[in-house]
Amino acid sequence: MSTIDEMDVKRRIVTAAKRLFAKHGFEGTSIRQICEEAGANVALVSYHFGGKESLFGALFETEFPNNRVASVNPDMDPVAGVKLVIREVTAFRQSDPLLITIIQQEIIMNTPRIQKIREHVMPMWGLLRKWIKEGRERGLFEFRSVDTAFMSVVGTLLFHRNQEYWSVMLEEGQPDLETMTRELTEFILRGLHYKAE
Repeated sequence: MSTIDEMDVKRRIVTAAKRLFAKHGFEGTSIRQICEEAGANVALVSYHFGGKESLFGALFETEFPNNRVASVNPDMDPVAGVKLVIREVTAFRQSDPLLITIIQQEIIMNTPRIQKIREHVMPMWGLLRKWIKEGRERGLFEFRSVDTAFMSVVGTLLFHRNQEYWSVMLEEGQPDLETMTRELTEFILRGLHYKAE
């Protein structure tokens, strides 16, 4: 098998795993189902990934925007930093709803795999907390508890606005990315009691 063929098979396996993990959960998905979906031999999961747990890790290595997170300047202005996190998380949620579903399922079930997820998502959340705290210290934001402010922002960013469950309560259509980012930014900055310089 050529390197290109191997990369194609690995890509198909990861893509199939993402689709099935999002639909049935990690525990509800078998290697056989993944391989059937990917059109690949079952032995190739062990060969390329070493098993289902390692495949889960590979999913985050290849599908999560790790390079974008690593390229962020941690010393940027706190307001610019908070706006950056809002923009990046909102864009990621819209661009990869399957991976978002997997992350949320694993967190809700408190599985051992949340440690793998933390390795990828906590760097960005750590920066958000840092910028919220620095913003308060510099008098840009005004609130009592850094933890409460941080978790409120995280909750706002992660809540599934377009879930079927809430459809009976929603009257407006799903906004485009730019509109959603602008509205979330305004809402979050007001919640942090942002005092424009």
